[in-house]
Amino acid sequence: MNETPDEDFRKPYVDVDEWRDTPVRHRYVHGGFADHGTRFSIYFPPDDAYQGRFFQHITPIPGSEHRAQTARGQEDRISFAVSSGAYFLETNGGGADPGDPTVAGFRANAAAARHSRVVAQWVYGPHRVHGYAYGGSGGGYRTIAGAENTDGVWDGFVPYVIGSPMAIPNVFSVRMHAQRVLRHRLDTIVDALEPGGSNDPYQGLDAEEREALAEVTAMGFPPRAWFGHRTMGMHAFTALYGGMRLLDPGYFEDFWTLPGYLGADPWASVHRDRLRHASGISAVITAREAARLGLGVSRAADARGGVDDAFRGPAAEEGSVVVLRLAVPAPCDAQGTELIVRSGRAEGQSLVLREVRGDLALLDERNDPSTVTALRPGDRVDIDNSNFLAAQTYHRHQVPPEGFPVWDRFRDAAGKPIPPQRPQLLGPLFSLGAGGSVQTGKFSGKMIVVACLLDREAFPWQAHWYRSAVRQHLGDATDEHFRLWYVDHALHGDDEIQEDPTRSVSYLGVLHQALRDLSAWVEQGTPPAASTGCTMTDGQVVLPSSAAGRRGVQPVVRLTVDGADRADVRTGEVVTLCAVGEVPPGAGKVVAVQWDLDGDGTFPATEDVTPAERVRVERRHAFSSPGTRFVTVRVRSERDGDASALFTRVDNIARVRVVVARTDGPDAGRTS
Repeated sequence: MNETPDEDFRKPYVDVDEWRDTPVRHRYVHGGFADHGTRFSIYFPPDDAYQGRFFQHITPIPGSEHRAQTARGQEDRISFAVSSGAYFLETNGGGADPGDPTVAGFRANAAAARHSRVVAQWVYGPHRVHGYAYGGSGGGYRTIAGAENTDGVWDGFVPYVIGSPMAIPNVFSVRMHAQRVLRHRLDTIVDALEPGGSNDPYQGLDAEEREALAEVTAMGFPPRAWFGHRTMGMHAFTALYGGMRLLDPGYFEDFWTLPGYLGADPWASVHRDRLRHASGISAVITAREAARLGLGVSRAADARGGVDDAFRGPAAEEGSVVVLRLAVPAPCDAQGTELIVRSGRAEGQSLVLREVRGDLALLDERNDPSTVTALRPGDRVDIDNSNFLAAQTYHRHQVPPEGFPVWDRFRDAAGKPIPPQRPQLLGPLFSLGAGGSVQTGKFSGKMIVVACLLDREAFPWQAHWYRSAVRQHLGDATDEHFRLWYVDHALHGDDEIQEDPTRSVSYLGVLHQALRDLSAWVEQGTPPAASTGCTMTDGQVVLPSSAAGRRGVQPVVRLTVDGADRADVRTGEVVTLCAVGEVPPGAGKVVAVQWDLDGDGTFPATEDVTPAERVRVERRHAFSSPGTRFVTVRVRSERDGDASALFTRVDNIARVRVVVARTDGPDAGRTS
């Protein structure tokens, strides 16, 4: 191991060393660096469970070094590490404001990794310690930065749900534009893409709507992920908006005034949706009151450092203000606005609103608390969404010079950008801020990337882009060092519980299997499963239909109802459901087949299956009431065929549509 010390981390210390029994028996060591704000927590297994390795989770942003302590179930990183013969390491990423982006990006984590090996010698005696870093989303940027900017600190890496140097703010801007333009059409689009639908999401759209859907799809948003359009919101955009304003302030005026920008087109719908509204505050609503009213606005930062919540601000105290009631309701709802205070103690200040719903203005969690607490009923305010509307097409003015074909729709035949371009590309600057460096694909060690086909925040093509960057450096040796595993029906968040389990699955089992396979690859020379076979078509990652062709580690599932993806029947009429689950070569065995027949996401009906590489089951079922049903089957695999395994279970799902009409009466005819 060639580990070069970092001169800014010269005084490590340990201030806690004790045995704990929660969530599993381990020796807990806490410490930091006296000459730096970096802190770390290490969770050592008992001697008989330790196999000479560590797993280090890297969060999307710097935060607490205690995040793993509250997680349970499949999200329990401490228990997973101990069950894998590893100690677990987490840090605060250098502290709340480490200044130098290389500190938060990789140096603080690297310093803690180096010193953890020293502590491991105290605990277990002299031995070789193998180390593996993993992190998702912003943590994926930081994991890759560690791989590309250090030598000998870690032996391997598992970055997951990763972005590219052109991700920010472009994945959010194009998505927000489509959300606005298509907001009255998304249910129809979702239905078209469901099994048994028309498979034509453009049917019935006007010209602007067709263009918005084509644009967001070609830029990489996965169309099947629109099922979550009611809850996806703006995600991390409000956390990025301030940086965008700082780096390119002139854009927000140019958008409305200069030819080539959407706001300068008098016929564009941004003028219809522009909200410039004068009002007053009639009441301030606290987090406690908002919860009682069911407003759903009190979400806070995830203490576990999850990729879907780490961008949020700190938890709102029950008495803190999270919603403003407006004296004059806004004439239309709007997602993403600014509130400018015109009178009172906060006069002249500006706040970001996540959403405006009539007379309710929902404050973003990241606003300055001192400004929020200064607001009073009677204060005059203006609400303006002009800048957020402008941000929605920023990606059109960020065409990179090469290497990113999803921007080809904005280039002419000679390859030059058609829309006017901004003075600089913001994507690489945001990447630099997130990881302390911009991804190049050049790293030492071994790496397995985990990416998701329904990822709405890190579009799936970006993992494919990184594989191409790696191949530019490693060439024919790429497979000796790198794998890319795609997970179908998986979203961005590293959560066990899904918002809609009939439409998405957790990818944690794939992530855990990647870490175990990575350690076997490094320590024993055992190659992991091959990279997922895929092609790129118009911004979309397309996987082969067969398990052998798809490869990776996730089972492939096929489901039919009466031999098709849709059945039109009457109440009481029996349908035959046929499910086939198959794992890719060497990926394990199918260990469970579960059914959701009524769409409530609980999968209460199970099949008695013998673990095998391929399983085929049939179930006959009749529906007693009319309506449209989506029947879902969930197939679970596990590397060793262990149906009771928690951390390495890998799921996939399939759905069919059953349209049930009444047996007699005026509705006896079949419905669509």
